[in-house]
Amino acid sequence: MIIGRKPEQKELLDAANSEYSKFVAVYGRRRVGKTFLIRETFNYSFTFQHTGLARGKMKDQLLSFRESLKKASGKKYNQFKNWYEAFFALEEWLGSLPEGKKIVFFDELPWMDTPRSNFISGLEHFWNSWASARKDILLIACGSATSWIVNKLINNHGGLHNRLTNKILLHPFLLSECEQYSEANNLGLSRYQIVENYMIMGGVPFYWSLMKKELSMAQNIDALFFSDEVEGLSHEYEQLYASLFNNPEPYMGIVSALAKKTKGLSRDEISKLANVRTGGELSKLLNELEWCGFIRKYNSIGKQSKDALYQLIDNFTFFYFQYIKGNKNNDSHFWTNNIGSPLHRAWSGLAFERVCLQHISQIKEALGISGVLSNVYSWRTEADEDKGIDKTQIDLLIDRNDGVINLCEMKFSAQEYAITEDEEMKLRRRRGNFIDATQTKKAVHITLVTPYGLKKNSHSAIAQNEVDAGAFFN
Repeated sequence: MIIGRKPEQKELLDAANSEYSKFVAVYGRRRVGKTFLIRETFNYSFTFQHTGLARGKMKDQLLSFRESLKKASGKKYNQFKNWYEAFFALEEWLGSLPEGKKIVFFDELPWMDTPRSNFISGLEHFWNSWASARKDILLIACGSATSWIVNKLINNHGGLHNRLTNKILLHPFLLSECEQYSEANNLGLSRYQIVENYMIMGGVPFYWSLMKKELSMAQNIDALFFSDEVEGLSHEYEQLYASLFNNPEPYMGIVSALAKKTKGLSRDEISKLANVRTGGELSKLLNELEWCGFIRKYNSIGKQSKDALYQLIDNFTFFYFQYIKGNKNNDSHFWTNNIGSPLHRAWSGLAFERVCLQHISQIKEALGISGVLSNVYSWRTEADEDKGIDKTQIDLLIDRNDGVINLCEMKFSAQEYAITEDEEMKLRRRRGNFIDATQTKKAVHITLVTPYGLKKNSHSAIAQNEVDAGAFFN
């Protein structure tokens, strides 16, 4: 059973039912469910389907393609010498079929594009000279190598320029979909546990599929990340980035630099720490990491776009750097034994902030401002003794067109969050620093975002608004 993905399924089915031929690219990170979506949508029935070989050479790719065509057509073929011959054979067979839509599905298409193979040229010819001239072809190209899909298909400047008719970037699940998945698979997780699990795995369906219903959540995390289980996720980090990028090292260098500075870095800071020259190459790397959902680019309110900061936002990657990389404890129960520790508390606060940033539309809905035009910012300032301003960092500001700015404080807690006297004063100073530094004329409302809401006490009135994590599931 497929969870969510209704808009993506509709787009695929609309393409299949079109009176014209369509060329659709479905892309997204490893394990996000691209192949499953396509197979489920078409009930595992394709006129022709082929999957590229991981790290296969051109000869092996062509041999595998020949076998896929032989299986689909029932015909025998001599070994193809190049991709032109392979696509000509596919054209000939498809053209001999009765009337009706012919669905051609290429899975892991980027793997087929080996060095000096002229694969893209062959694909261009197949689409431009044959498939697009008909009305009965639905060509679906799928792959995890997002940079390849973007550069070779979406931003192609050659024969495939503007040839894609549909682009479907498949995002990880949101919390509401993870709850549906948990219920469908009888994982028995409370909403608090679903949020915490999302802080670790994000919304990647495959990671969730590895959880065993007979184990508690803590036992599952130990088994997946800290034991020697073959199907665990302790080595997923390297495989993840290698699957997305042909040369993953520069991307991993940027991510590693951002992991050390949780609040974000400027382009110049990233260039120095990751040893990547600033300019076009750095822009390309940052854009592709942002497309894949690993980092976010954000502007400080009142600042120029050139002053934007970049922050690591991918839950799984953040967990890896906090807990897996450099972990020499060799404790198969490390997670269970460290719940409530200073390390766990520090990680959970930062990880919860990322979950909030991934559910901003749900926060807006909970505040009743879905219909109000607004911009989302973060903000930081250095100390200014002359103005009496302390060094301040605010990770989420919602700047509204109705004269209000929501200054959001995101706090992770296993129960109702209690604001202390000291914290009330910190919140007052943060709001004051923001107003003094920005000279805003808008009303600034302190907004607390927590798993279970605020505990009412003599200090809770400092928050004009509160949002609990239950709102994330809408």
